[in-house]
Amino acid sequence: MGVVIGKDASPSHDAPESKLEAKIVETMKRRASEGSAMRSFNSLILKFPKIDESLRNCKTIFEQFDEDSNGSIDQEELKHCFHKLEVSFSDDEIRDLFEACDINANMGMKFNEFIVLLCLVYLLREPAGLHAKSRMGLQNLEATFEILVDAFVFLDKNKDGYVSKTEMIQAINESTAGGRSSGRIAMKRFEEMDWDKNGTVTFKEFLFAFTRWVGIDDIEDE
Repeated sequence: MGVVIGKDASPSHDAPESKLEAKIVETMKRRASEGSAMRSFNSLILKFPKIDESLRNCKTIFEQFDEDSNGSIDQEELKHCFHKLEVSFSDDEIRDLFEACDINANMGMKFNEFIVLLCLVYLLREPAGLHAKSRMGLQNLEATFEILVDAFVFLDKNKDGYVSKTEMIQAINESTAGGRSSGRIAMKRFEEMDWDKNGTVTFKEFLFAFTRWVGIDDIEDE
């Protein structure tokens, strides 16, 4: 049985910290209103190996745009990346994306941060004919990004652009018989996502947690 969400079940969240975050929240709310094809959290877990392979194949793209081969991408290299992928963002938007995904604030984007950034670009870019045209010319990768967007929509039960603890418990309960063990699993997953410990998870936080779940951080040491 899933957990019933009452009016006061989801914690209030602070206003988005930037125009970029506000745009991400609004885009996720719109996507949530369209519904999710995902039926259980377990169905996402079963996709982990395929998603892992797809994201690891992105390493070639990362190395291509890491022009000085120092293991990270700076803002100028990112601009060149966007130009090559024919992604049109203003310098301010590129800076906001870079700062949002440079979680170590070291002015260099590591591989897992680059993956999160590309997924946000996929989410925010609106081509003419949403399903008829590739957004970045990376169709296989974009199919993986669509799975991740759909997974977040599945978790966001009240369609407000965030995931709460209650929603995470409900999602896990829908995949299991419920009980204490499923509650512990749900809380562990939620804590792994809620980086700023404010009780709600943004799509960006979900993406960073997901790269760890499939082992992308391990690539940094290879």
